[in-house]
Parts: sequence; structure tokens; C-alpha cells
Amino acid sequence: MPVKKINLVCKARIDGYRKISEKALAMAKNTIAEGKEKEAKEIIEMAECYLSDAIHFEKQGHFVNSFACLNYAHGWLDCGARLGIFNVKDSKLFAA
Repeated sequence: MPVKKINLVCKARIDGYRKISEKALAMAKNTIAEGKEKEAKEIIEMAECYLSDAIHFEKQGHFVNSFACLNYAHGWLDCGARLGIFNVKDSKLFAA
């Protein structure tokens, strides 16, 4: 079966990825591993900043930049999960 090419960043795609990243952020905030609070704080701050930037760019109509920021935000969260900073097991929200 051929893979469908998607070369469009639209509002619906941004909305979907933002919701996933927001859920992952909320889960990460509630599952910080003991002794990893300092690292978690930095990762959460970066994810929140990129999510904020994504919203800003979306409001400006810069969907590609918004989508890029969402990917960076979620990348930070995935990194924290992979490093054991967050005790998460949800494979729908994290790549860990």
C-alpha cells in the first residue's frame, strides 16, 4: 500500500498536534520522577515556551512556523520521557 504524501500544514493539523502536545505536557507535569525536579522544570519551561510560540505563529497565520514550534515542544517532552525525567508510559503521547 503506497504511503500518502501530506505536504500541507493547515489549521486542523496544527490544532490536532497542539492538543496532543498539551495533553503530553499536562501528563509530564504530574509524573516527574523523584530527584529529577530541576531537569523537569527546565524541560517543562522549554515546552511551554514553544507551545506559546506555536499559538502566536498560528494567530499570525504562519502555520509552518507554528507546526515547527509544536514539534520542538513535543520533542522536549519526548526527551524527558526517554531520559526517565517523567514517569510516563503512554505510547500515544510519548515516543519513549
